[in-house]
Formats: sequence, C-alpha cells, structure tokens
Amino acid sequence: MTAPYDVREAVDGTDREACFSVRREVFVVEQGVPQELEYDRYDETAVHLLAVRADGEPLGTGRLLLGADAVGKTGADASVGSLGRLAVTQAARGLGVGAALVRGIEEAARERGLTAVDLHAQTHALGFYERLGYVAYGPEFPDAGMPHRAMRRAL
Repeated sequence: MTAPYDVREAVDGTDREACFSVRREVFVVEQGVPQELEYDRYDETAVHLLAVRADGEPLGTGRLLLGADAVGKTGADASVGSLGRLAVTQAARGLGVGAALVRGIEEAARERGLTAVDLHAQTHALGFYERLGYVAYGPEFPDAGMPHRAMRRAL
C-alpha cells in the first residue's frame, strides 16, 4: 500500500508558501512561536521538503541547511547537514508524515554528499527522533522559549 501523500522537494514559490503555511499553523499559531523567530535568513538557501496529499493539501514540511548555514547551526564541519523546522499539521499527525519527511531530508542530504544530519529537537519529540536513529548529545537548551536537545544521525 502506498502512502496517501507524497514527499518532495519544494520546487517553486507555491511549494515554498505551502511549507511556510504549515510552519505558521504549527509553530506560530499552535505553539506560540513569534513569527519573527520562525522565519529567518536560512529560508532563502535551505532545501525545503513538503508532504502533500493527492489533492494538493499540504500536510507537513521540513528543511535542510547546507554548508556554512549548517556549520553555524551544528558546530560541525560542512559534511553535516542541519534538519530543522519539521512540522506536521494536526490533521495529518499519526499518518507517518513526520518520519517520511525526516527520511526525505536524509535522502536530500545523501544526494548532496553529506555524511550526517544534526537537528535541535524539542525535548517532547526526543523519542520520535530516537526511533528514527538519532542520538541526543550535549545539554538541554532553550530555543524560542522551549527546551531542546541537539541530536545527530550518521547517514
């Protein structure tokens, strides 16, 4: 059985706006992250992934930072990408969209020659990422007023 949605790289302005719409719904409206913190300079250069239903309804998104942008987030070298802004709409939770987006971001990282992916996980999501092979490291830290931990997975 195939999934009732597709995960793909955002290829145009319409796709990117769909990514931003999901992020607005999840982070700004649902979690109360200030809009000026949610959108940043990395959005211009990041690889954005989008999960969409067959009818075009956006279900989730995530982004991959590369090169100097990733180094600034991870503190590692340029062979490590930075996964971030992973968001799934309330209606799509439990369908495997988040895991499919993570795997899609990992594939995008592999295609670009990266050897690992780092992320900053909200602490309530640690188990989700651990099930996908990520390992937490370093101390807990606040980001947008919420506790986070750094995590990494070798590719």
